[in-house]
Amino acid sequence: MQNEPLPDKIKILFVDDNRIIRHLLRLTLTDKRIELLEADCGETALPIITSQKPDYVILDVMMPGELNGFQICQMVKSWEDTKDCKIIMLTASSQQEDFEIGQQVGADFYLTKPFSPKELLSLIEI
Repeated sequence: MQNEPLPDKIKILFVDDNRIIRHLLRLTLTDKRIELLEADCGETALPIITSQKPDYVILDVMMPGELNGFQICQMVKSWEDTKDCKIIMLTASSQQEDFEIGQQVGADFYLTKPFSPKELLSLIEI
């Protein structure tokens, strides 16, 4: 019997300025099939996205700095080498306008805080 090759790890970057949320995401996404990357703002996230090319980016909408989650999403979806990356937007806002903006910039999924870890895991194809 031949050993089957192990599948590549799924690379996930989560971007949130709240360290408690980042800790919760680390606990939620602890799986040997997942490689976790982390950033605390959009400016920190962009070089990670361009160099690591994650399969998923979990983005907070409102972050400190020049770039919010919607802007990061729009950039990632517009670049040829990252356009297939799945974007999951996380936000405390449940306003319809925010959902519509998320769709316009190319977000694949949209979760409101507080979110269910099970719901988040259901969006990631492991």
